This record gives sequence, structure tokens and C-alpha cells, in this order.
Amino acid sequence: MDERSAVFSELAECILIGGAYKATRFLGPKLTVKATRKRYKGKINKRERQIQIMFTVGPPNYEEREAIKRAKKAGEILDLQVKIPTAK
Repeated sequence: MDERSAVFSELAECILIGGAYKATRFLGPKLTVKATRKRYKGKINKRERQIQIMFTVGPPNYEEREAIKRAKKAGEILDLQVKIPTAK
């Protein structure tokens, strides 16, 4: 399995098993791979049988660029960012 396939499977696993709705893998300061689970009005429907995941490869968006800047300023390496829905 090549590196790209491993990244896609890792992100899909974060969504399917980990319960996240968005997972981002930073391959460099100018390249990210994102996996996002489709939601309806911001909520994940627990009763649906199908799960739709959209993968995006490209430059980081505004929020991700800010995370890269904060990590660089703190001297850390940013590898994976996962967003998990909060219970209300």
C-alpha cells in the first residue's frame, strides 16, 4: 500500500471508528488531505445506514493555516487534526 492510500484509509478510520466528522492530515505546510462526513443541518443522523465521506486534497483553508502558524510558533509539528461533535 502506498503512502496516499494509507493516508486515505487512516482518515476514513478516524471518521468511521473514532466518531469524528472531520479529519485533516497535514502532509506539508502547503498540502492537506481532508475527510469530511456528510451531515444534515450540522447534525450526524445515527439512524442512517449509509455514511458518505468526502475527501479533499489541496492547500489548507484559513482555519488550517492558522493552526499551522500556531504549531510552528509553539515549536510543534502538526500531523493530524480531528473534529468530534460535542454532546448537547
